[in-house]
Amino acid sequence: MSTRVFTLILVTIIVSLSVFSQSKFTDRVLVMPFENTSGKAEFNWVGESFALSLSELLRVPGLNVVTNGERKVVQQRLRIPLTSLPSLATSLKLARESGATLLISGKYNIVPAQGDTAATINVTAKIVRVNEGRFLSEEIDGRLIQRDIILNDALGNMQTMQGQIAYQILYQRDKALPFSQNQLIESATKVPGRAFEAYIKGLLTQAPEQRENYFKNAVRLFNEVTPDSTFVEAALELGHLYLGQQKYNDAVDSFERVVSANRACRERAKSDNKIAFCNDESFAEASFYIGVIQWRQQNYEQALSVLRPLAEDLKLTSVYNMLGAIAVQASRAEKKNEARSAALLKEGAELLKKAAESAQEDGSIQFNYAMATFLSGNQVEAIPLFRSIISANPRDGEAYYILAKSLAATNDEAASTVDNQARTLLAAGNRYANLEKEWMRAKTIADIPFRVEQPQRRDFVSVVLSKRDGEIVTTAVNETDNLLQKARAQYKNGNDDEAMATLRRVLASEPMSAESYLILGKIHLRRGDRDQASSAFKTAIFWDNKLTDAYVNLAKIHLDRGECLQVKTYVAQALEIDPENPEVAALQRLADRCSK
Repeated sequence: MSTRVFTLILVTIIVSLSVFSQSKFTDRVLVMPFENTSGKAEFNWVGESFALSLSELLRVPGLNVVTNGERKVVQQRLRIPLTSLPSLATSLKLARESGATLLISGKYNIVPAQGDTAATINVTAKIVRVNEGRFLSEEIDGRLIQRDIILNDALGNMQTMQGQIAYQILYQRDKALPFSQNQLIESATKVPGRAFEAYIKGLLTQAPEQRENYFKNAVRLFNEVTPDSTFVEAALELGHLYLGQQKYNDAVDSFERVVSANRACRERAKSDNKIAFCNDESFAEASFYIGVIQWRQQNYEQALSVLRPLAEDLKLTSVYNMLGAIAVQASRAEKKNEARSAALLKEGAELLKKAAESAQEDGSIQFNYAMATFLSGNQVEAIPLFRSIISANPRDGEAYYILAKSLAATNDEAASTVDNQARTLLAAGNRYANLEKEWMRAKTIADIPFRVEQPQRRDFVSVVLSKRDGEIVTTAVNETDNLLQKARAQYKNGNDDEAMATLRRVLASEPMSAESYLILGKIHLRRGDRDQASSAFKTAIFWDNKLTDAYVNLAKIHLDRGECLQVKTYVAQALEIDPENPEVAALQRLADRCSK
């Protein structure tokens, strides 16, 4: 079904409900992930799918919905684990804390495919009145009857079942519904049937090659029906598959599809002056792993540009830890600009401090913060931090080693004793001797790595960007547009310092402003700092891959360096966007002559 038809159906439902809703009592509903009773962990994703889909389908006039993101915020605040399913009593507590008057809970059993028989799913859903603490009852033939919603169908028809369940929930609440079950089913089946089937088969298949083919087919089949859209869930799975195989370019391409889909969703909401209901969790996850890939490839500046805007939204200690470590690594790698190196080191230390304060029992995070403090030259503060680490882990030779250097810097007599302990603990593989050689040569500890564990995918169940959903679009947009207009004029008039100050104000409130990075890149390029310019242009493209100017300027930078292959790549990308652009055509001619 096309996006246009889907939109028309939703509009029809909303319009038809508008008068009806004015006279009806407004409930607030919370949908919990359904419980998997099949004993097969590979089907756990189905429970989250029901929570997400029903939360969207029940968003009709007269019924407020606690979004999936809002529910997770409250769940974290109450310290209810996101990776396990709460009991009914705990779910009711969560519902009350969310201000919900209705709670939707459910369970499902899946029978895997056997021979020619497709996999089937049996679902039971219940509606609970939160304030009374009882199941919703219906009046049938003058009697109050509690009736569970029970459905059984092929797993491939799960979207249809979600539409049916949503309708039954609404119907049990009020029989005078002004729309049919078929209308709600059509709204639920937003993913074309064949694409959804391929996606499910990909999730259930363990063989990497077959799994890849299923997800690629799902993306392709979805795009055939809705050419201007992306099957976000399939693209995300494909990205992770490639990431696990270390096919970084393919992984980035898949993750960027997810990012682009979210960007397009937000742009549609902005143009319509509406609050955006986009898949922010998938966007955050895809963006994060693009940053991880850039980090693994030692593209520290690009990794930071991608991850910085996510840090506050993700609110994961492991993300603060990783981002802080990357910032310090970027500081170490910055050899040309001392001021920038110092700024990156300061940023990294602050992020690691934030991580350390929220994870006081995590030895790795405490070590990273202590090391950043040491590298910042704050030896007096570093000493008690390392002593605390050693107290928790007396076999930590690296902590002893850096502590010895801190004590020596403050002329503490204990330095020699601590150094001897480090020598003993780091004897294997001449570790101490190699570290000491580096220290004697450059007074650095570059061979001592930061202790960073990449957040696991399940951590992203706690990713919450719901505050963006509640923002009023017009005020923020107008302020950002005004500042950008001011920055454009300042850049045009050659007032680079003023332009950079204005752009910092934009990025403080809108860290994904692609045009801000584009103007920053032009300023750096005008100042002759090609590395900084290149980083800014690449960041601009990440947040908006339709910026012809960014590709053009990157092509020029690589042309000056004689890097012909990169020139051709960026020119080809610019031509896809604007084939009639005379500047791009001129660059294409130069690119053709570049390697001759």
